[in-house]
Amino acid sequence: MTIDATFWVAISFFVFVGGLIYLKIPQKINGSLNSQIDSIRKELDEAEKLKVEAKNLLSDYEKKIDSSKKETKNILDKAKTDTEKNIIEKTKKFHQIIEERKKNTEQKIAQMKESALKKIKNTSIKISIKVVEDLINKSIDKNKLEKIYLKSIEETKATLKKTKA
Repeated sequence: MTIDATFWVAISFFVFVGGLIYLKIPQKINGSLNSQIDSIRKELDEAEKLKVEAKNLLSDYEKKIDSSKKETKNILDKAKTDTEKNIIEKTKKFHQIIEERKKNTEQKIAQMKESALKKIKNTSIKISIKVVEDLINKSIDKNKLEKIYLKSIEETKATLKKTKA
């Protein structure tokens, strides 16, 4: 019987496997694999927790974004209504001021008109008096004028005496 190379390979294989079993290598490998599996499970669990936490944070931030959008819309709406109110108030005040100025201007125009009419009347009275004086001076001599003056004074005195009595 000749022992060939395959026989020695088989024996060395069985010795190798026996050595591995004797040294508890498969159990060590199994333990190492189990510890790696456990650490991977822990990491997966932690990743799942982080995923849930991230989803919660995302939903919180989405709620915050929605609420801030609503708040922004409310602020803009309020600002718009306030602006419209201000515009209406300012417009009313502007129209009131314009009406007051218009009334004041109309009053000033009326006063100036009255003043001008008074000046015209006074001037026309002065001119009339001057013309009458000139006419009287030219048409009536001084003696006749004195007689008329004295006669009007006597009539005035007589009238005053009648009213006192």
